[in-house]
Amino acid sequence: MALEVEVTFQPEGKRVRVKLGETLLEAAKHVGADLTSICGGERTCGKCRVIVERERENAGSIMDVERKFLSSEEIAAGYRLACCTQLRGNLTVRIPEESRTGRQRLQVEGIETPVKLEPLINKYFLRLSKPSLQDPKADFEKLLEELQSQYGLNDLEISFDVLRRLPIILRDGEWKVTVTTWRNDTIIGVEPGDTTRRIFGYAVDIGTTKLAGYLLDLTTGKVVAVDSLMNPQIPYGEDVITRITYATKGVKEQKDLQQVIVNGVNQLLKGLLEKTDVNPEEVYEVVAVGNTAMHHLFLNICPKFLALSPYPPAIKRGLDVNAEKIGIQINPNGNVHVLPVIAGFVGADAVAVILATEMYKRDELCMALDIGTNTEVFLGNKDGIFACSCASGPALEGARIKYGMRAASGAIERVKIDLNTLDVNYWTIDNDKPHGICGSAMVDILAEMLKAGIIDVSGVMNRDLASDRLRSGKAGLEFVLVWREEAATKEDIVFTQNDIKEIILAKSAIHTGTMTLMRKKGIVEADIDILFIAGAFGSYIDPENARIIGMYPEVPLEKVKIVGNAAGTGARMALVSSAARNTTEEISKKVKYVELAAEPNFQSEFLNSYFLPYADLSRYPQTSELLKKLGRYPKRPPVYFPSKT
Repeated sequence: MALEVEVTFQPEGKRVRVKLGETLLEAAKHVGADLTSICGGERTCGKCRVIVERERENAGSIMDVERKFLSSEEIAAGYRLACCTQLRGNLTVRIPEESRTGRQRLQVEGIETPVKLEPLINKYFLRLSKPSLQDPKADFEKLLEELQSQYGLNDLEISFDVLRRLPIILRDGEWKVTVTTWRNDTIIGVEPGDTTRRIFGYAVDIGTTKLAGYLLDLTTGKVVAVDSLMNPQIPYGEDVITRITYATKGVKEQKDLQQVIVNGVNQLLKGLLEKTDVNPEEVYEVVAVGNTAMHHLFLNICPKFLALSPYPPAIKRGLDVNAEKIGIQINPNGNVHVLPVIAGFVGADAVAVILATEMYKRDELCMALDIGTNTEVFLGNKDGIFACSCASGPALEGARIKYGMRAASGAIERVKIDLNTLDVNYWTIDNDKPHGICGSAMVDILAEMLKAGIIDVSGVMNRDLASDRLRSGKAGLEFVLVWREEAATKEDIVFTQNDIKEIILAKSAIHTGTMTLMRKKGIVEADIDILFIAGAFGSYIDPENARIIGMYPEVPLEKVKIVGNAAGTGARMALVSSAARNTTEEISKKVKYVELAAEPNFQSEFLNSYFLPYADLSRYPQTSELLKKLGRYPKRPPVYFPSKT
């Protein structure tokens, strides 16, 4: 039997026993400690910082990789990276505030798109005659006869689990019962009495970072409760590639990830039920959406080949699975429907966004961006839609940014820089003291730095600028956003030259996707009638600042429509409407996926997109005019790499 050690995580006081030699990060996963790990233990993010309070000799030697992220003063104070700390004995560690996920701000609200109420779950109340010697008809045949006679339903199948209990239920209900059907072809429930008003469904958006859940009354189509939760897979990695890598280590690891996400979906549902008087047995159907990796992990489908060229999903069409087989705690005979996907990196959540925005049936030419670690871009209308996935990376969620963090309490979410004094005004989530910088502020910082002349259109800091906020740091120039006296971390919060590079890389990936699809469609910016911005990140960015840095094409701001969690909206639509669910299959078949890396202009487009806002400034006339007015327009415009014909 392997030797075990005990680890205590403060300030929560959580204790866990693990095998000797495991890492602190693995111990944190076992006990569910609130510890950020953006890279999932790959030792590349430096965010899983902990403080060893006692028994430091049991934490092993400092690794060279830790010295890249921790100062000598921090190491002397007991700081370690949890992913690098191998346990040699019992240990007590403290998780500092900057390493905790905190109260995450999660987006659940989205565009409201009307849809005809026609759920796939229906209930029918029956009054049956008692059997007699003159009429000894079998219970199930009697049920079928009445369903056909009263409601015109024919040839129904019955769940074996329901059939086993049918004789007792009919007699307990004194032959007055309610029959629940799925698609009006399968009986999934029989209950005593009239329960026709008690039909509920659960829509869930399984995002890489968060889960958004909606409990709906299927007799009215109304949402009765809504809530959100951090994706519990995060300790295994912030991005889908890291999680896929973990899952492909073996059957156990893949099952671990599936069980974790199923537990999260159940936990979210439990919270929704506690807000209402609904019992789990009254929830008969779930509709789930998520990117293709989340789709596979939720269903325990091997995700390995999603990360290998040509990135094929295991299945494209929608799936119906018995809830009990997956472990979803609704009515055990209930159905879990997962919407279809489009490609390896464009999943069911993308289909839901297209459904919710109704791009597929509009006359207007629409572009939609669902911004995240992988940003999906869609362009088209009723005549056809192109889609692509942009590897925008986790920088906008805090990875590889010195003081980057998610949108949690204390995150700086808005920034304004005085163009003359370079003084910084900032706003934080929940008005807490600043801990770090989240994605919406990163967009602001780049735009404000450009307008103030702190950086040029290539993102390079102006070292000749006379300001005590601009200084040399360990890794080059940095700009002080918050002085240590104001910060919760008790140290200056800065934005570095490397941080600028990471955000520009993220925005360049997104812009490359938009330009590629525009070229495929044969349009220019003026042809775009509506620009939908979806997702939690998109809901909080300043649209003008996002346009100034070139995150998307320069379209008039009145054409920009923020639609929030449109994926959640699409999931709700598919839950309450069979027509909407059928439409998702058509969307999946008809959307044309574009693999950016295979496009002949990918490299040149990416290089052009690296500039703020773009190498060809003539494509951004409003931003160019602003830069001229502020005296920031470059004397030598960037070199433009022409497209291949």
